[in-house]
Amino acid sequence: MATQTQPAAVLENTAAPSPTHATYLERTRKSAEAHARAETVMPGGTSRQAGYWTPYPLTIERAEGVHLWDVDGHRYIDLINNYTAMVHGHAYPPIVEAAARQLPQGTGWAAGNIPQTSLAEQIVGLVPSVEQLRFTNSGTEAGALAFTVARIVTGRSKLLMARYGYHGSLLEFETGSFGREGPFTYLARFNDLQDFESVLDAHGREIAAVFLEPVLGSGGVIPASKGFLQGVIAAARRAGALVVFDEVLTFRFAAGGCQAQLGLEPDLTMFGKLIGGGFPVGATGGRKELMSVFDPTDMKVFHTGTFNANPVTTTAGGVSVRELTADRIAGMETLCGELKDGLAGAAIRVGLPLSINHFGSCLNLYFSESAPESSIVREDGEIVSRFHLAALNHGLFLAPRGMIALSTVTTRQHVAEALERAEAAMRDVAAEIG
Repeated sequence: MATQTQPAAVLENTAAPSPTHATYLERTRKSAEAHARAETVMPGGTSRQAGYWTPYPLTIERAEGVHLWDVDGHRYIDLINNYTAMVHGHAYPPIVEAAARQLPQGTGWAAGNIPQTSLAEQIVGLVPSVEQLRFTNSGTEAGALAFTVARIVTGRSKLLMARYGYHGSLLEFETGSFGREGPFTYLARFNDLQDFESVLDAHGREIAAVFLEPVLGSGGVIPASKGFLQGVIAAARRAGALVVFDEVLTFRFAAGGCQAQLGLEPDLTMFGKLIGGGFPVGATGGRKELMSVFDPTDMKVFHTGTFNANPVTTTAGGVSVRELTADRIAGMETLCGELKDGLAGAAIRVGLPLSINHFGSCLNLYFSESAPESSIVREDGEIVSRFHLAALNHGLFLAPRGMIALSTVTTRQHVAEALERAEAAMRDVAAEIG
């Protein structure tokens, strides 16, 4: 039964709740209270859509390693790691120690600092296509910066991206992430070279840049083929457009990112998430002649930001990048494969359909016979929502859309425990849907 402290949305939608829904309401009363309080000062009680779900999101009190604890005192195995950003899990000791050493020295000033240069040197050393880079405070800002470079260099005003791709919250990218074209945005089907070529043939003179994720992240963990990426690069260059690889998420998949793994060289690259070591961050990098538009001695683009490349973020980011070795990347991939196989077996045992997209240390679950073109257009919305709440009831934290991203501190024991909890959650769902 709903309490007076629960948000209005809960009161309206909990008549005769399912057992899973009822259990969630009962065990998360303090989260309900915290969300009701947040709703009074923030629309929907949140500043981040990806951290919201119905009837209300959990309020987390602390995190360490692979675990989260909510305000009701429940512990969860974290299988999303802040949407891939916490590649070393939470409160990773080498990062905590490095940030703690920096904090008493100051957190920002209107001048240079050594940690930003060190982190830039690390990234440039890992990514052959990047000779220089510029830091921002988010992946969205990195995308905006890359688009600005492309517009200045080409004199054009539009971009081409994959339908259901995601490059941040800039209006030009937001339309594409929901499959809609906008006044500055053309779309083509991911992994469909002919479709990209046709758009570039028809509109190439307007397009400043082609933005691509080597692996669709929010679109459902769908990898691009090397041939597709190679073909798009060639077509874009024939049209005089720049190619921007969004490695904000995919930088976790290989030392130097997917482009280094595939031997490809885009004109510009977006970074974010893991390069901040758990702090807000973004970066755009590329060849010197492109990045020279920011050179203050011959400036063509004015770019600044109070907290860009602040020493705490870049100190933490330097540790994060350094600790993400090839061996640890391979270890995450192996465990993610074992998790995938275990989840598939659990679904068979409980009688639920399940398809899984998997690449590297990430996967996405679909409770259907086959995976859709994108997680945006899935047909299993009701089942995945039930599973998400059931998983939380069993102490398993993953994205509402079924995305999972492991960390370097995830162990085989954690995977085994997660599989037990996931199977229990699947049984709850199977019982409810008959």
